Amino acid sequence: MAGRIEDYALIGDMQTAALVCRDGTVDWLCLPRFDSHAVFAGLLGTEDHGFWRLGPAHAADIEPPAATRRSYRGESLILESEWDTPRGTVRVIDFMPPRDGAPQLIRIVEGVTGRVPMRSMLRMRFSYGRVVPWVHKYEGRTVAVAGPDSVWFDTQAETYGKALTTYADFTVAPGDRVAFTISWQPSHKEQPPMPEPEQSLEAAEDFWREWVGHCTYHGPYREAVIRSLITLKALTYAPTGGIVAAPTTSLPEEIGGVRNWDYRYTWLRDAAITLSSLLRTGYRDEARAWREWLLRAVAGDPENLQIMYGIAGERELGEAELDWLPGYENSAPVRVGNGAAHQLQLDVYGEVTEALHLAHMTGLARNDYASLLQLKLIRYLEQHWHEPDEGIWEVRGPRRHFVHSKVMAWVAVDRTIKLIESGDADGPLEKWRELRDVIHRDVCEKGYDKERNTFTQSYGSKELDASLLLIPQMGFLPPDDKRVIGTIEAIQRELSTSDGFILRYPTLGGSEGVDGLPGDEGAFLACSFWMADDLAMIGRVDEARKLFEKLLALRNDLGLLAEEWDSRLQRQVGNFPQAFSHVPLIDTALRLTASGAYGG
Repeated sequence: MAGRIEDYALIGDMQTAALVCRDGTVDWLCLPRFDSHAVFAGLLGTEDHGFWRLGPAHAADIEPPAATRRSYRGESLILESEWDTPRGTVRVIDFMPPRDGAPQLIRIVEGVTGRVPMRSMLRMRFSYGRVVPWVHKYEGRTVAVAGPDSVWFDTQAETYGKALTTYADFTVAPGDRVAFTISWQPSHKEQPPMPEPEQSLEAAEDFWREWVGHCTYHGPYREAVIRSLITLKALTYAPTGGIVAAPTTSLPEEIGGVRNWDYRYTWLRDAAITLSSLLRTGYRDEARAWREWLLRAVAGDPENLQIMYGIAGERELGEAELDWLPGYENSAPVRVGNGAAHQLQLDVYGEVTEALHLAHMTGLARNDYASLLQLKLIRYLEQHWHEPDEGIWEVRGPRRHFVHSKVMAWVAVDRTIKLIESGDADGPLEKWRELRDVIHRDVCEKGYDKERNTFTQSYGSKELDASLLLIPQMGFLPPDDKRVIGTIEAIQRELSTSDGFILRYPTLGGSEGVDGLPGDEGAFLACSFWMADDLAMIGRVDEARKLFEKLLALRNDLGLLAEEWDSRLQRQVGNFPQAFSHVPLIDTALRLTASGAYGG
């Protein structure tokens, strides 16, 4: 069985990523891209679906031992795991070097004390665990081939095959270093170059040291912010600038449930808020690359803006179920692709416009097509803002007039008005000022419950929704407005878990609610960070700080967060690590630092 979600570490090369468990097992790796088929899919099944374990040798009938300690090497994505054994201490260094050519996963075993027997077990299974490759020797290298893919395995250790698995048994003493590398290559091409593990390690360390050096945040939460920024960088597909929501698919929002989705794509919403955090912490190159990705993805058809695209801008992300995989802790179905890609979510227009506005305001070099795109998006909203949609949470039930969607439509118009007022675009200013006022009145009249003094999830509903916490953050109403305060307090009362975290909206536990799905889900971590932001904005800064620090305590030992927190099971759930959790962590840290609400 795979480990708990929080037992995993992330390593990656800005084109794909692997998850490494505490016991030294790589249970998830897609090659060559984030959204490619997995070579190791044990995370969503069993060892029969592919894994690579490297750690102290142990008897076959006992569980492999978890590392005694592990950490990233400084401010990098280089993982170091150490085992203290009866025979000594050993270290395994795991990383994926940033690349131009073949993707590589490199593992270096280093003896620390004593003489420690070690074992590598490599079981490659292509096509998400379904295909057993042809494994053979070629010019002294081990290569696994199936269809269009080949994976090359290189090590100076002696290897042997047994039960469709490649093994290496060896012993390390102090100062010994034994390297293992897998490299992907299209099967019709010549073999990839021989790896150079030590040089690659040095280059990877230099890369991360230089990249982190650009961070402009030096406040009290620097450790958490830097780790979140590194995670966001790792989720960025370097060739195009697209940002995946997470490197995994189908890690469940409810253990044993059906809320299992593929997050290896670029959601405009997630990417736009990621852009915001990067800009505010000094990372203009990444922001510029994302803006160029957006313009390419949307080019030619801005009126049919999708909520998500492939990492190179692909539009077709057809959803399918992999019935040969039992799912993480039997959470089925396992899905690849995402059928929500063609949903109508009007809030996305606001998030994209807000991101472009922030890029403009922070001095990112002007792009005329970006301004043209913004104007085209508003012309679309003019005709469609009043329609019902599926909303920010991608409900699979009936469309509704979601309040958050209307608020973000207002944001889109407001930011475009500001662009025109700055002189950097031309448009019907008075007409759009009137439209901005019309949307504002509509939301305040139809989306506000006077009796309860709170905005509601959708027009005419009684349910609450944590996305309403964004009303003051987007400037729709000032923080001291009684309707804003009432909404914050209502969400605290009605959407808080027993341990004080925030649910997205009410689920009906076993029957289908607004989202059209059975079952429940955990507290949504982004919403909990939004609550901390709002509390700070309305002057309850001590309460905001305490909530923020409770949220920081949910991170695993490496500072990583999944999408949600299961308060009943006290564990992380959902895809991992999740951009939509790490971005608001950064934002809240910046807000609390600015307000002086920290320490103590």
